[in-house]
Amino acid sequence: MSVIIRPIEAADKTAWKNLYQGYADFYGVEQTDAMRETVWGWLQDDAHEVNCIVAELDGQLIGLTHYRPFSSPLAANVRGFLDDLFVDPTARGSGAAQGLIDAVSDVGREKGWALIRWITADDNYRARSLYDRTATRTQWITYDTKL
Repeated sequence: MSVIIRPIEAADKTAWKNLYQGYADFYGVEQTDAMRETVWGWLQDDAHEVNCIVAELDGQLIGLTHYRPFSSPLAANVRGFLDDLFVDPTARGSGAAQGLIDAVSDVGREKGWALIRWITADDNYRARSLYDRTATRTQWITYDTKL
């Protein structure tokens, strides 16, 4: 069977939670069930900016991506930000990651976004090999200020 890329559905909650925990584990981020419940609530709220697309293979969710719009004042346009992208390690190489990126790009084109942006860890070599073929690496360095 081939990978199916589609919007998330309410029935996907348990599988989504398992994948999202896998994503948090991959990056070594402590995440609680309450945190996942918060994000799940965002995904179920049509008024919230965060959206989700999933990848399914043989009836099982194998990947997810969260994305949202953001405004670029300097360019005077709206862009898309791909916040999270995760494919179950057993399904890597299936084309799911490319399919998820393509689906977010399709959403961006439909909404008139100027581009899709995302970040990844410097040592995420496997993902970076795909990203280097799919997009243009930028010169920007990211900073965070904890509040």
